Amino acid sequence: MLPDLPWPSMTHREATAELVLAGWTTCGVGDWAIALRSPDGLWAARVCPFDPAYAAFLELCRRRSGNPYLPTVAFDTPLDGGGTLAVLEFLAPLEAARAQEVTRRWQEDTGDAALAEVRQTAAAIDAEFRARTPWWDGIDLNAGNLRRALDERVVVIDVFCMDGASVYAQVLQDAAVVRAELPDSRHILDIPYIARESTPEEIHALRTAWHRPPDLRGG
Repeated sequence: MLPDLPWPSMTHREATAELVLAGWTTCGVGDWAIALRSPDGLWAARVCPFDPAYAAFLELCRRRSGNPYLPTVAFDTPLDGGGTLAVLEFLAPLEAARAQEVTRRWQEDTGDAALAEVRQTAAAIDAEFRARTPWWDGIDLNAGNLRRALDERVVVIDVFCMDGASVYAQVLQDAAVVRAELPDSRHILDIPYIARESTPEEIHALRTAWHRPPDLRGG
């Protein structure tokens, strides 16, 4: 499936380059990560430079392995500098009507036992991460978090999120606080959302703030 490489020692850039060289093709760009599809079409690799919330989703998949509403995760590893590489079964966009119906059942806590199991476990993991993760935002299920598996199952993905606006506002105010609270954040400015949505002036301000030397003067 993947080349036998020292993935944990690679940055997200190096991991992406190795996947492309192995024949994987970019198939999606989100706010925090990019996706590449395997040459055989069966798998998708999610590569992110920085996303503390994704660990919660992987934990959900581990605790409820085999649940039809969760994807098969074939491989996951941390990357150098705080990134993550995960390989999941390939998931296609889901029809709007089906997505709305599953979202309604999730919000109303009605429907089949398998969906209820995912919802209940997600709530428990949310509480655990909220207690220990700075700038935690919680559970966010929307149409974009529902996909269609190759066997036509509806699959829930990426249902946990950070308060990204507050994290990046803190970078501008005092990046040392972010480094202290989120040590694995070396590539925090490399998420796709920043590249897609920010003006050149905003990117410059973030990079200036992030690389500003700490103030070592005593109080």
